Amino acid sequence: MALDPRLTPARPDLAAVHLKGKVEAAKFVGGTEQEVIVGQAPLRQAPSHDAPLLTEALRGERVMVYDTDEEGWAWGQLLADSYVGYLPASALLTPDAEPTHRVAALRTLVFPQASIKAPPVDALPLGARVAVLRMQDTLAVTPGGFVPGPHLAPLDAKEADFVAIAERFLGVPYLWGGKTSLGLDCSGLVQVALTACGIECPRDSDMQEKALGKSVSLAGLQHGDLIFWKGHVAIARGRNSMIHANAFHMAVAIEPVAEALARIGAAGSQVTSVRRLG
Repeated sequence: MALDPRLTPARPDLAAVHLKGKVEAAKFVGGTEQEVIVGQAPLRQAPSHDAPLLTEALRGERVMVYDTDEEGWAWGQLLADSYVGYLPASALLTPDAEPTHRVAALRTLVFPQASIKAPPVDALPLGARVAVLRMQDTLAVTPGGFVPGPHLAPLDAKEADFVAIAERFLGVPYLWGGKTSLGLDCSGLVQVALTACGIECPRDSDMQEKALGKSVSLAGLQHGDLIFWKGHVAIARGRNSMIHANAFHMAVAIEPVAEALARIGAAGSQVTSVRRLG
């Protein structure tokens, strides 16, 4: 079976040692686990700031790094969803304290001292993970600074309705490869929303269509069903409306299902499946 290049840490010159005998490469190496230490880090197709954005790694995510070049790019694989690409090496460090909490707000700020009047040093998106060392009044003390406690939730506290999480992103700009309130794409919206509910989710829509839920009829559409087209996914809010990040609106938008089906169908794309979780 052919290996998915999006999920396979292999280049002609270098590959992960566990792929020896499965792929051809000049050299095989073991990886070094590192942690994302900034709010969000781009995972790019090539070691260049101009290269296409594949996805984003959020604060606290772990990355298995196989190579770091002289230009400051680390090549590795995200441990959460197995995506492979290039990240700025400056966004990574050897893991220190284990994360204890996740960001439950759409976005929060990190302050350098115990004062909300201090200029923030970073911003953390929904789903980012931090290690809370202690509380100081309403601020959580973390290795990276002070974070508003009300914006955090324990790692084991799961959201109940991923559709409601997706709706919080309404109006956020469409960004290919994005996963935060600064911009996201259709599958990024699904992944972030499901992850907040403790549901493991692949990164791209074709992966999600294969891995998530069971196939159901479009005629019986329910709240939380995922509607798939080739290269696209939307979330049903019920029988008649859906929410999705899309390039037509260039934003996360809610629209009638019938209207969206007609528009997308007119562009030559038909629904490939409807998947129901649970």
